[in-house]
Amino acid sequence: MNPCSHIQSRPLQKFSPTGHTSVPQPAKSQPMSIWRAIMKKPRTAVRSRPRKQASRQEGREKRVLSSSQVKPPTPNGLARRQEEVVVQASVSPYHLFRGTAEVRAFRENLLRWYDREKRDLPWRRRAEGEVDLDRRAYAVWVSEVMLQQTQVATVIDYYTRWMQKWPTLQDLASASLEGVNQLWAGLGYYSRGRRLHEGARKVVEELGGHVPRTAETLQQLLPGVGRYTAGAIASIAFGQATGVVDGNVVRVLCRVRAIGADSSSALVSQHLWSLAQQLVDPARPGDLNQAAMELGATVCTPQHPRCSQCPVRSLCRAHQRVEREQLLASRSLPGSPDVEECAPGSGQCRLCAPPSEPWDPTLGVTNFPRKASRRPPREECSATCVLEQPRAVGGPRILLVQRPNSGLLAGLWEFPSVTTEPSGQRQRQALLQELQRWAGPLPATRLRHLGQVVHTFSHIKLTYEVYGLALEGETPVTTTPPGARWLTREEFHTAAVSTAMKKVFRVYEGRRPGACKGSKRSPVSTPSSRKKPSPGQQLLDSFFRPHIPRDAPSLNSTAQ
Repeated sequence: MNPCSHIQSRPLQKFSPTGHTSVPQPAKSQPMSIWRAIMKKPRTAVRSRPRKQASRQEGREKRVLSSSQVKPPTPNGLARRQEEVVVQASVSPYHLFRGTAEVRAFRENLLRWYDREKRDLPWRRRAEGEVDLDRRAYAVWVSEVMLQQTQVATVIDYYTRWMQKWPTLQDLASASLEGVNQLWAGLGYYSRGRRLHEGARKVVEELGGHVPRTAETLQQLLPGVGRYTAGAIASIAFGQATGVVDGNVVRVLCRVRAIGADSSSALVSQHLWSLAQQLVDPARPGDLNQAAMELGATVCTPQHPRCSQCPVRSLCRAHQRVEREQLLASRSLPGSPDVEECAPGSGQCRLCAPPSEPWDPTLGVTNFPRKASRRPPREECSATCVLEQPRAVGGPRILLVQRPNSGLLAGLWEFPSVTTEPSGQRQRQALLQELQRWAGPLPATRLRHLGQVVHTFSHIKLTYEVYGLALEGETPVTTTPPGARWLTREEFHTAAVSTAMKKVFRVYEGRRPGACKGSKRSPVSTPSSRKKPSPGQQLLDSFFRPHIPRDAPSLNSTAQ
């Protein structure tokens, strides 16, 4: 055994940012101080090949949601380096990369694997082939925002349609928020699209049409851009040698350096950022960052890692621990194998798992990282009604109203809804009053309860009690107050509505008279009538349950 019982202080190896760009002249109306901040660029001309990554971890949306608040000043490079030195001064060498040889081996092995195995993704192709730096940064920016908490397979189609509709920042800046919400509908975490739209308008209207060139100025000047997104844009689009940490990188680094403490804690978070900065390749910073994320997404996965295919397995302390445990279990060798482990001089190492959570041999490398305990989402109930005019001029129409411009699902359209208690007569009365506010007097006796939809947002489990009301014999409503509109079914399916509202509408369609005639599919039952559901009914019920991605976590994040 070769324990490391001493604590060592080693400042991080710091590299000069790299990249190249030509600096256009500022507009006369542009304040020079802002212009210098925007156009601050890497000093040496080494271009990275911009390529992008995999599914994002759940935590990053918190930065997006909190971006409407005043941002604290971004620490400059010197301040961050001082933070990194302080962190490393209190960390066992077991959790560090030692010397340039080990760092170089990690880079070379990872980049060689990435060049051979990287996925062909539309944002990578677009950024790689783009000569204009602002267009390249825009291509990376859009992909990074979409990939926050959303899987790659889902993002590909949205990204392709987005870039076809708004190929440049100027195109996006001139778009309406309604149009942005409409294209974003179904992608979730809608504040991301709103912040992206706000950022494009700021670049065009206030920053002379040029995206800030460094991670520090990107985070400081653009709404919705946090530390990770800023580092990704700066390294991939502009070649700045700055590391990034997303959920995939957290997993890779925690396993490679056997970090078992809570990865969401401030100490562990800062240590991971320090490691990422130490590892970033000054010649290919964007590729190195993407390679680390790609490794976490495709090989070093949360539940079933493929260690035999890992390019940095020889440097992975978690894998070394697994091998040691296997040797000890087999009793094929006397004594203990010579495998290094953390042994701080006194007390419990703050980067190791606490004594209350010992190593579980059945988990192998998935002992790392430690899963942070999460609060369950709070539960709320909403009554919502699909109000339809079957005999409206031009065909049947349904009523939608617009949500407020802030808060959950801001600016999206929905069926008239009220937050209520889970059940009772007051629920019907409150909903009827809300309907009459938008459509005038209504026949209360026709308000029918149709079923239930449960949709879980990141922090709210929302149960929709679904009602329906058809205005069969009444005079069609031709005028509506601001914030409401009547849409055909075709218009509804292309409108800026949330996934939850589409689920609500499917319940309504399944329960309206005649909807299921000639169909083998049974209608959705109400809770009161549901006794012994058939297998087909159980399948239908599960269809209306929301899909919650499992592989979606990170540092710093909540969502809308």
